[in-house]
Amino acid sequence: MGKFFFVATMLMVSLGCVHAQDDSVQQLEQVQFDNIVIELGGKKYNVEYAKTFEQRARGLMFRKELCEDCGMFFKFNTAKLAGMWMKNTYIPLDVAFIDRNGVISDIKPLTPHSLASVGSSKKVLFALEMNQGWFAKHNIRVGDQINIHR
Repeated sequence: MGKFFFVATMLMVSLGCVHAQDDSVQQLEQVQFDNIVIELGGKKYNVEYAKTFEQRARGLMFRKELCEDCGMFFKFNTAKLAGMWMKNTYIPLDVAFIDRNGVISDIKPLTPHSLASVGSSKKVLFALEMNQGWFAKHNIRVGDQINIHR
């Protein structure tokens, strides 16, 4: 009887953990994003804006596609050595890390579903994720300036 009780208890705990994980995924799916206009390379782009912790945690997770000039702009609470990862993200992306003055310090590729953190080389306040190859296609490079229109 003792073994049965132990096994039954462990099964209920396991099912509870799965349910809790499902709840957290559902909460992430409910995160709404504002849009922001950025100017880069002489052109303006309307991108999603992840400014809260919940929005930054969600990012572009679970999406299967991203339009050609769509992306997500991240604002961190303070300038920091930032890192991005691709958990639950299906789309190959590039990330531009941007300092507090709006200057791109790094442009790095991100691999779908990778849990490896891809980091900035110096303290940054912003990041911009776009489809992989987008920055190269638009001749956007490290040292270029980004303007944010709020």
